[in-house]
Amino acid sequence: MKKFMTVIVLMVIVIMLAACEIGAQPTAEPTQPPPPTQISPTEPPPTEPPPPPTETPEPTPVPPTATPEPTAVPTLEPLPAEPQDIDFQAADGFALKGRYYPAAVNPAPMIVLMHWAGGDINDWNEIAFWLQSRGLSGTSANVDTAPWLSPDWFPPMLEGQSFAVFTFSFRCFSDECSGFNPNGWLLDAQAAMDTARGLDGVDPAMLIAMGASIGADGAPDGCFWLNDQYPDSCLGALSLSPGSYLDVAYTSAVTAIDEDSYPVWCFFSTGDGESAQACKSASGDLYQMYEWPANDHGMMLVSPEIDPSAIQLMLDFAVMVFGIE
Repeated sequence: MKKFMTVIVLMVIVIMLAACEIGAQPTAEPTQPPPPTQISPTEPPPTEPPPPPTETPEPTPVPPTATPEPTAVPTLEPLPAEPQDIDFQAADGFALKGRYYPAAVNPAPMIVLMHWAGGDINDWNEIAFWLQSRGLSGTSANVDTAPWLSPDWFPPMLEGQSFAVFTFSFRCFSDECSGFNPNGWLLDAQAAMDTARGLDGVDPAMLIAMGASIGADGAPDGCFWLNDQYPDSCLGALSLSPGSYLDVAYTSAVTAIDEDSYPVWCFFSTGDGESAQACKSASGDLYQMYEWPANDHGMMLVSPEIDPSAIQLMLDFAVMVFGIE
């Protein structure tokens, strides 16, 4: 019996010790949910990308039922062919005489021709008729009196081509005055270019100038002056025997035109000292010189004996500058 009671006591002690161990186990902490996703207040919440747009097939082009008419370019009636006498003034008020040969087209490219010392407006009569190309060649009062007034040897004009032409007399080559007047001639050349640009039937952005001797200087002098007044009006100049006769150095005039990206051609004879020096003194990207032997000066270069033909080169210059095909 005593042994039985001892066993019961021992069992009670074991049970109490087990209960103490169970009560001493730590309580498990609850599981924490994951933190929420942070969204920047300046950025919109992510969204699902939109579906790709449905491609709309391009409509099949339908040919027109009729061909549209092109826009018509307005044309102006040409002026009568007969030369017109034009009175104009230089900047100092000196009265000058000019002559206008209208082209067969309107508006037309204009060629201003300037005579040499000792000559006048009539030096260019037949050359003007030839450039105008309106059936008046051989009708001037002084036809056949000089090589440049004998149109029978002139090269043929381009088919369908017609230029407007303006000529004039420098002061002191008429009854009004006499003597050497370089500064006055410079004003005359400038006034002639300005007058020619404003004539009815003339394209004011399509002018060139050509001249002999004093006119050989007047042509580039008047050309760069005109471009100072009306940019890109004078597209180039051609000189037959210049000599810096108008108080402007020939090389300066050529440089001014070349800087505007327009050409100057210079003609001279090797025996014509002043002209040879003037032509050789000038330079430029678009500048060209043509020389002949002997000592022909100015209008004497316009002759059937001259090879290559100076008058053909004058036409070539106009064709090149005006872009004629």
